[in-house]
Amino acid sequence: MSELVREIVEVNASIDGDEENPLLVVEAEGLAPTAGWANVRLDPHVYITPPDDGVQDFDLVGDRPSGDAAEVLSEVEAAWEGPLEDWVIGVRVHAVDNLIEDEVYEPWDEDDDASEAA
Repeated sequence: MSELVREIVEVNASIDGDEENPLLVVEAEGLAPTAGWANVRLDPHVYITPPDDGVQDFDLVGDRPSGDAAEVLSEVEAAWEGPLEDWVIGVRVHAVDNLIEDEVYEPWDEDDDASEAA
């Protein structure tokens, strides 16, 4: 059975693809409470109505080892890629002890801003 990892260490959110088919890419690093975790992944929260804050939530989860495992904090990482919803301005990744947020920027907006400034 999957469960949240202990702590989030780092989160990076970015946009890939193009203006017509943008993809949200989320990468997270965390700490599991024991060695040997498997199937570590980012599970996105599913919304009926988009959240007012524009932040897509994710849980960093994995499968605890079934047998004995060293009780030492172990580094884990996961990535998620999917369609970018038009309401998303950031992501939030949850663990047992904390959460970390990261803003999402559209790479093509930077080019537009630079050409307007010229």
